[in-house]
Amino acid sequence: MAPEVPGDVFSGSGKVSTLNTGYSKRAYVTFLAGNGDYIKGVVGLAKGLRKVKSAYPLVVAILADVPEEHRQILRSQGCIVREIEPIYPPENQIQFAMAYYVINYSKLRIWNFEEYSKMMYLDADIQVFENIDHLFDTPDGYFYAVMDCFCEKTWSYSLQHSIGYCQQRPDRVPWPAEMGSPPPLYFNAGMFVFEPSRLTRQSSSHSQIHPPTPFAEQDFLNMFFEKTYKPLPLVYNLVLAMLWRHPENVEVEKALFFNRSKLREIYTGFKAVEVYWEGS
Repeated sequence: MAPEVPGDVFSGSGKVSTLNTGYSKRAYVTFLAGNGDYIKGVVGLAKGLRKVKSAYPLVVAILADVPEEHRQILRSQGCIVREIEPIYPPENQIQFAMAYYVINYSKLRIWNFEEYSKMMYLDADIQVFENIDHLFDTPDGYFYAVMDCFCEKTWSYSLQHSIGYCQQRPDRVPWPAEMGSPPPLYFNAGMFVFEPSRLTRQSSSHSQIHPPTPFAEQDFLNMFFEKTYKPLPLVYNLVLAMLWRHPENVEVEKALFFNRSKLREIYTGFKAVEVYWEGS
């Protein structure tokens, strides 16, 4: 049985602007670009949601470069395919943590899906193991996601990493008192619960993506939703780095889904994407 979200997760003030009232249409949503293997991840995600008997559909926001063959595969899996326009950051010299992150700003288009009152975004490389529909019942007006970890080398540019401070274990290496208050909580954008709203989307458009940062849209979303972010427990998005960086915080048997299909390389016999792609 899925653990309940602690009540204190939802305390706080400040709300996300929304134009949606009076209805409760809900959906999962993911993002797909290009003609590569990420189609397999989306199929795996669709089959995973179906296997755990989710009551809500999976919307796939795609760019124009996704081939028709892949679109047909997605429709055959019951996905709702929605083509969106790409969003590119201003030209700059920033070195993204991963080169393909540059296209991820296009995710911001999903705030335009106003026919849904609440959506849950899941990256295409996530595998779901239990029904998580109850997260749609979180109080409206906030942005929900799981806190990230700053211990990996990809964060070497950050002040947190250079100090050795990580929000997952702030007691291990405390934030230096002479530097003032610790940075705001920072979430992983591989999974989040939000309310589509053109008003929010337009507000984010007016917020400058200057300068673009190594984690692209994830950094941008953290800045934009800083005041309305509410953390979810780790079981809702278990990033692999947590297994070796903070094993004391991880209860693998309770994890509801994993972020990164490479988990099969750690646990012998775990097939992840291949099983869902080739199976029924």
